[in-house]
Order: sequence, then structure tokens, then C-alpha cells
Amino acid sequence: MRALQQTSLNGPQDLRLITDAPIPRPGAGEVLIRVAAAGVNFGDVLQARGAFPGGPRPPYVAGFEAAGEITALGEGVTGLPPGAHVIGAGIAGGAFAEYMVLPAAAAVPVPAGWTDEQALGLVVAWPTALAALRPLGRLVEGETVLIHAAAGGTGQAAVRMAKHYGATVLAAASPGKHATLRALGADHVLDSPGPGLAAEVLGLTGGAGADLVLESAGGATLGASLAAAKRVTGRVVVYGTAGGDAAITNRELVYEHQVHVIGLNIGALIQAAPQIFGEVMGELFALIAAGVLTPGRPTVYDLADGPKALAELESRASVGKLALLP
Repeated sequence: MRALQQTSLNGPQDLRLITDAPIPRPGAGEVLIRVAAAGVNFGDVLQARGAFPGGPRPPYVAGFEAAGEITALGEGVTGLPPGAHVIGAGIAGGAFAEYMVLPAAAAVPVPAGWTDEQALGLVVAWPTALAALRPLGRLVEGETVLIHAAAGGTGQAAVRMAKHYGATVLAAASPGKHATLRALGADHVLDSPGPGLAAEVLGLTGGAGADLVLESAGGATLGASLAAAKRVTGRVVVYGTAGGDAAITNRELVYEHQVHVIGLNIGALIQAAPQIFGEVMGELFALIAAGVLTPGRPTVYDLADGPKALAELESRASVGKLALLP
């Protein structure tokens, strides 16, 4: 089968299209899908640079999110018949290919009336956004939320959901993406990254700060996020490292930024708190049924153009979800 193989840990430019990759076989508790569309995530970039903890070693077939049709079942799999269309993610990778093996427990039916391509984000970006807003971020009606990287796949979902829950949304992105955020209903659109971000948030909130900050930028932006959060009761949910690592000291938390800092990794949430993840997915499908979350419209690339797609994501040139079509 055709597949994109990561040949080094020097970055996405070393993804190579191969045509002789073996079609994987599903083991116990797994399903094999014919991939219709694979989602591109920042985790793919981190894996390509060797910065993803526990990530695969090259050479490996890249990608961990895909949607498609079930073609074979592993031993013990029930309730997922061949021919069903599912979306799922597998930590072992293999999504950037014509076929992929998924854990059956992680395979979610594609919503009725949606194409496989439109469902990308349903098991990675959208649950991350909802978990950050609700069970971890504890967002309630009337609060103010600052969303970084708001024009990305996770950010756009967060904007939609935060508005649905009655929040005032401050959406941060580079200037060329502001129109997208206004169209989503963001109350205020801010430049990011920028040295004056925290001051701008404080100005918009009468000096109080944001009740909740969704922090996926990392690097120097983390300090701005801490400074922009409301003292004592403000929450900063950290779920991304796109801008690099950043340190927080106990002195800063005691004397400068008296806020709640919460780490989120959707894979860890699934493993350590499956009940919470189940509640998140239940609420997610309720939002789909209510029309709050509508079929995605990813920007699509041919599988061979995977290096270009990952490079655009890494450079923050992209808007919304990116997909590879095998």
C-alpha cells in the first residue's frame, strides 16, 4: 500500500512516500480500516522532530488520526461490522497510509450524513477543546475565556463551544486569520503572538483578567497567559507546546500569578479518566445533534504532499483542520 514513512527525527521534510508498505493486520481488540482521510495534528510534527514523549522511532508510518471504512475485525471485536465508517486515533501511528489498524475501543462511528473527511477532529481536536472548557476548565455562563491558536482545528471548535455555553470569547491568532474568528462569533479578536496580549486582555476585562485561558501556544506565550488570567480563581488549561517549552516557578505562582494551572493531554485523559472522557464524548455528540458543531471542512492534500501540510502547520500558516487523502 501507499504510505508516508518518517525516515529521521529531523522534521516533516524527511517524510517519504513509499508504495510497498505491508497492509497491517488487526490483532485482538482491533479493527482494520481503509483510510479515506487522515487528520494532520501538531503531534505529528512533534513526533517527526523526536519531541513527542514515547513517540515512535524511524522509520515508521506516520500519522495517528484517520477515518474510513472497516474492512476487517480482530479477535473479540463486536458491535463494529465490516463496512461501518469510523473515526479513530492510534498511538502506534500508521494513519498516513491506505490502511490503518485502530483499537476498537477508540473507533467512533462517523455521524450520520457526514463524510469520513468531515469527521476528522472528532476524536482529537474537538474532545481536547471540550475537555479544556468544561470538566477541566469549569467554564460557566457569563465567564470570559481567552483561546490561543483560535483559528486552528482545536481553537475553532473551542470558540464555537464557548459561545454556545454563554462565554465572552477572546480569540487570539495572527492577523491574517482574524476574519475567520469573527465569522465564528468571537467577541474580541487579538493579535498573537504579541507582547501586549496580557495588557489587552486586562483592558477588555476591566483589569480583572480572563476566567479561563486555553493555552496551546507554549513558549513565551505561557507567561502572557498566566498574566492574563484572573487572580486566585482564574484557570489556565495547558494542552500544547507549539511555541516550545516554558517554565513556571513556585515563586511566580505564589507572588505573581495566583492561578490554577491544569495540564491536559487527551491520550492521558482517555487512559487515566475514561469516565470523564466518556462524558466528554457524550456531550460532544449532543452538541453535534444540536447543530453547535457541524461537519468539518478541512483543507485537503494528497498523501504525497504530507510534508508540505505538516510544514504549514508547524509554521502556523494554516487555518482550521488539515487532512491527507491517500
